[in-house]
Amino acid sequence: MKTAYVLINCDLGHEATIIDELKHLDNVKEVHGVFGAYDIITKVESDDVENLRDTITWKIRKLSRVRSTLTLMAIEGQD
Repeated sequence: MKTAYVLINCDLGHEATIIDELKHLDNVKEVHGVFGAYDIITKVESDDVENLRDTITWKIRKLSRVRSTLTLMAIEGQD
């Protein structure tokens, strides 16, 4: 299983809406609002890297009111 954590910055006041939208996406396993430099952290999992990349690039990054993302890919075997 391939895992990535996506840190998301969004427009002020739209965190709850984006969190709700993220919860309905395939491959999104966890979503949390956070304090700090980013507004939301999302755990994304898939059996293959292409599917993981497509979810992040074409679904998460394209959500309305998402300003920027930072993706951290987990290293297999270090969990």
